[in-house]
Amino acid sequence: MAADPIHQFQIHKLFTIGHIGGQEIAFTNSSAYMFATVALIGILMLASGRQLVPGRFQSIAELSYEFVANTIRSTAGKEGMKFFPLVFSIFMFICVSNLVGIIPYNFTIASHIIVTAALAFLVFLTVIIYGFAKNGLKFFKLFVPSGIPVFVLPLVVFIEVFSFFLRPISHSVRLFANMLAGHIALKVFASFIPLLAGIGIAGYFGAALPLFMVVALTALELLVAFLQAYVFAILTCIYLNDAMHPGH
Repeated sequence: MAADPIHQFQIHKLFTIGHIGGQEIAFTNSSAYMFATVALIGILMLASGRQLVPGRFQSIAELSYEFVANTIRSTAGKEGMKFFPLVFSIFMFICVSNLVGIIPYNFTIASHIIVTAALAFLVFLTVIIYGFAKNGLKFFKLFVPSGIPVFVLPLVVFIEVFSFFLRPISHSVRLFANMLAGHIALKVFASFIPLLAGIGIAGYFGAALPLFMVVALTALELLVAFLQAYVFAILTCIYLNDAMHPGH
């Protein structure tokens, strides 16, 4: 019987924290991996030190810092560095959790839309709140591109407003769908290995193909794990730049 590729995404209750309004508040495996991800990031940052000759941890921490800082400067300018803590936290959380999820029998946090949606709405609300706080009603310039003929302006404004409210959906679904699809593909190909190997001598040779696919997909997933964190971070920078400079 082939392994269930969806079983790896199931959320299991570890213990009950309490009840609010008759609803159980439970600590789940997803919660545990979130805490583990934050702990790993904390260990990386705290263990890096400030040596003149950087060690492994310090090199990783410094490369992560510079990578995110350069991403912000290139998309939102120097003014965007005020959002560095937010962007850096989001990037590291997604990247580390994705990499942890690739390890066999581990749980992938971003494979659940509620997690990616929470991160996307955090960015979305930050853009709206900061946009109005900094620009006031001028924030609405974001929806009125300059140089548009008057007779098509209502249609363009409608499209701009509609696309703006679609941002958190596309922002969250992109990360969720990539992580979900990649792990399902890995599980499906991995399940063929013991099935073919159980046939006999000929099965061992046949199992070589899915084994090769698993190795190749794992390498690809390592790249995707980083790329999806980068894409989420750079889109966050672009959206924050709109809040700082709403005029087109």
